[in-house]
Amino acid sequence: MDKKKPKKVFVHGAIPPEKIANSIANHQSKTNIGAHSIFLGQIRADVIEGKTVSAIEYSAYEDMAERVFHEIREAAFSKFDITCAHIYHSLGEVKTGELCLFVFTSSAHRKIAIEACNYFVEEIKANVPIFGKEIFEDETHQWKVNT
Repeated sequence: MDKKKPKKVFVHGAIPPEKIANSIANHQSKTNIGAHSIFLGQIRADVIEGKTVSAIEYSAYEDMAERVFHEIREAAFSKFDITCAHIYHSLGEVKTGELCLFVFTSSAHRKIAIEACNYFVEEIKANVPIFGKEIFEDETHQWKVNT
């Protein structure tokens, strides 16, 4: 893969299903691809101490986060024989049931696409400076702790 400038990752608000459909459709002409793996992160209505989450508000150190996303992407292309990789993450408020993370990997074979997709998700969760504030139905909030 040739070195490319960092791609924009952040989407304001929820990731629309049309973005996912368009990403899939845009790859139909790439006939060297035999497999895609997709991870979709969705906001859950967790109940914490008797209160139900109604949304998560995401914030980030955007420049730093974009740089880390780029480093993860470059590492994935070095580690796996993937053809394409796309990452989108929400900023701002995302309601329960809506999508906040979209990772899409492509390769000639399914095992590589799946392994690369899993690598992206784990690296993003562990290393990207993105912060989530859980907003409860009673409009109180707290910082989310990743598990």
